[in-house]
Amino acid sequence: MKVQITIRGRTYTVRSEEHDVDLPALARFVDARMAEVGDRAPPGLDDYTVAILACLNIASEFERFRHRVGDALDTIEQDVTSSTLILRSLLPDASDEGVGELGEDDEE
Repeated sequence: MKVQITIRGRTYTVRSEEHDVDLPALARFVDARMAEVGDRAPPGLDDYTVAILACLNIASEFERFRHRVGDALDTIEQDVTSSTLILRSLLPDASDEGVGELGEDDEE
């Protein structure tokens, strides 16, 4: 897939083999982040430096997100383990099969 995007007023033609990625939306996200950094930066800061600072901000946000997802997955794993133990304690043990049931040789 080939698409044109605009970041900081410059148009780029980019290609991607990933069809499930919305490149124009990603470009708008990057452009907005660069605008935020540019608005806070000293006047005259070049676009390269603005891009590097925006990338660092995005990478920092991504890392915080990764940690939150990892923590959530750990919690889910603990919950599944606890639930499994509870369920196993409630189910009859395989070695107890037939206990309490009347069989052919049992008295009625």
